[in-house]
Amino acid sequence: MACDKGFSCTYMLLEPKDVGFFDLIHILFSNDLERRRFVDSSEETEDDFERRWLIFLSIVVQKLLQFVAKPIATIGWGIEMCLNLISSNQSLVGLILDFLRGKVIIPEKDSRMFLSFIGHLDKRVELDKSIKHGDGRYNAALSMMASKISYENTFYIRTTVQEHWKMEFLGSYDFWNDYQEKATTQAFMLRDRSDDHDTIVVAFRGTEPFDADAWCSDFDISWYQLEGVGRIHGGFMKALGLQKNVGWPEPEEVKQDDSRPALAYYAIRDMLKKLLLENAKAKFILTGHSLGGALAILFPAVLTFHKGKDSDLLLERLEGVYTFGQPRVGDKDFGQYMEKKMIEHKIKYFRFVYGNDMVPRLPYDDKALMFKHFGTCLYYNRQYEVQVVPEEPNKNYFSPKGVIPMTVNAFGELIRSFTIPDRFGPDYKEGPLFKMFRLMGLVMPGAAAHCPQDYVNATRLGSSHVFIPPKRYLCN
Repeated sequence: MACDKGFSCTYMLLEPKDVGFFDLIHILFSNDLERRRFVDSSEETEDDFERRWLIFLSIVVQKLLQFVAKPIATIGWGIEMCLNLISSNQSLVGLILDFLRGKVIIPEKDSRMFLSFIGHLDKRVELDKSIKHGDGRYNAALSMMASKISYENTFYIRTTVQEHWKMEFLGSYDFWNDYQEKATTQAFMLRDRSDDHDTIVVAFRGTEPFDADAWCSDFDISWYQLEGVGRIHGGFMKALGLQKNVGWPEPEEVKQDDSRPALAYYAIRDMLKKLLLENAKAKFILTGHSLGGALAILFPAVLTFHKGKDSDLLLERLEGVYTFGQPRVGDKDFGQYMEKKMIEHKIKYFRFVYGNDMVPRLPYDDKALMFKHFGTCLYYNRQYEVQVVPEEPNKNYFSPKGVIPMTVNAFGELIRSFTIPDRFGPDYKEGPLFKMFRLMGLVMPGAAAHCPQDYVNATRLGSSHVFIPPKRYLCN
């Protein structure tokens, strides 16, 4: 069924499945959108060539990702299996010796010992015991560690939460994407409870390196404009639970199809409501890294679309949103709308950006795409010194002026990877795999900076003064 766009006043939706080669080429030379099968737009024409070029690129990238989805997944499986074989047998030498003895330990993908590729970049499991509840950094440090382990399998997450963090594991979930027609959105929930606090953490998984569907969500520049709200990134809304046939219906109107997983927004909303009603003092936090950060900040946005006591309860109990390496999710009007709602409901929103991380600088903040950040931006430099800024430096990643400074900074990060344990201790030691990533950063500065390692370091080593009281900015 086609999407009922009645919930939005204007829209521009891309559908790579319906594209033909000549039809795609025509968009570069014709402003007629109505005749393009892969574009569903409230406007019949698009006169701006730059926007048509971006539509062209978005479709091409998504089509390529769909074409190589299985090979990418296979390659990813092979890399992860090799990394886990090496770690399960202690080292590469240990693996060779175990092979010669016929005693090779074969890791199981769903075991509590199996790590994702991202997990192998930073194997830290324990929380920083020097950061206790009441410290301004506590929620941020817990949120980042939750965001980091969200990339792992259910058994690994459960073991980490229960045995290492001594907290309650509430569940790990796969959620349905109605547009991709598969379960491509993941999140898990934990409960940090003691005599003086009761905090539920919802951590959305970010973009996995070998998941073509997640990358398609990132590169999908579809958008919806909601009356009185602004334009919102369509790919992220689809991942959160936008429905093809009805958009964002009121929760009581949603009927769960038992033949498939639930939609993220509605399922998490229901679970939070039940948990919050158990304790009048309970609150919750939303967090995520990369794509997960985009879903974390969109969740309260959708809550504000829905009226009623249940939405009011959740907005009232939402203690904060902590995102790490989050891409832009909407335009200036959406930012202003969210700024107003966050103040109205006294919700803290901290957007962490480390160094030259490329993802927070995408999609572009320019006249063609019009995406803008909002909220408190905590920008950390290579020394993990933090500044509260309206926008991270070099706000659009692909800038000719920024190439040399970014490359110099990437070289500094590579050097630091060898010296940081001497300065801060063994918990900050970087493994060979991540050092290789640092080396790649000399070619593509900002790629290694997006990995969780630096964000974990930032929440632990950065100053806590920036969290109280929060400042809010809307980028111009």
